Amino acid sequence: MATEADRRVYGAGIGTAEAAQIDVGLRQYMLRVYNYMASGLLLSGIVAALVANSSLGQLFFQVNEAGRMGYTGLGLIAAFTPIGLILAMSFGANRMSAGTLQVLYWAFVGTMGVGLSSALMLYTGVSVLRVFFITAIAFASLSLYGYTTKRDLSAFGTFLIMGLVGLMIASIVNIFMQSTMMHFIISAVGVLVFAGMTAFDTQKIKSMYLQGFGSYELAQKSAIMGAVTLYLDFVNLFQFLLQFLGQRRD
Repeated sequence: MATEADRRVYGAGIGTAEAAQIDVGLRQYMLRVYNYMASGLLLSGIVAALVANSSLGQLFFQVNEAGRMGYTGLGLIAAFTPIGLILAMSFGANRMSAGTLQVLYWAFVGTMGVGLSSALMLYTGVSVLRVFFITAIAFASLSLYGYTTKRDLSAFGTFLIMGLVGLMIASIVNIFMQSTMMHFIISAVGVLVFAGMTAFDTQKIKSMYLQGFGSYELAQKSAIMGAVTLYLDFVNLFQFLLQFLGQRRD
């Protein structure tokens, strides 16, 4: 059944049949979002495994004299390509067709897999799998909370965005400082921020459906962009948890 918040969106006079129809449509829409997201994670994982376990890794990564892994020129291009694709999708979604947006989405998650392959090179495969399943359980629980809670999470949005900006600034500063303590703090704050973002973004995606799209095309594009948001929440949560729980290779 529709909640009171849903009724305010569609009007106080919403009937039982209409409320049931809204519920069915919402479930189908959210399932589409999660399917896009899960498929994106699968493609990223396949690309990461191929790069990490073949000679392709040498095209994107190199080990310096100090034993630290860094990017090659091609690796830097692969690292910054997802940022460009995200910007193109975010600012051009209204002008693009759903088909074009979908192509960009698959290109985005594919190139993200190149960057994620470094995790397979730095950490043991067993620990990566363990952290992945921990992340999946945490993500599912947080997203379910965001979907089902009647509490308005928008009030936390400002604090989460501020935390995200702070994380970015601290991470850039720590590139030069190389502080172990700051690295630990960044990882801890990162887990908390993206845990909150998962619940917040899920509720926001749900609210977008309840506000209506006006056409199937708009609904498709919204589902893709929703998948991008949740994909990034999952990947960032995974990476921060990996810094805590991952076992580095010798």
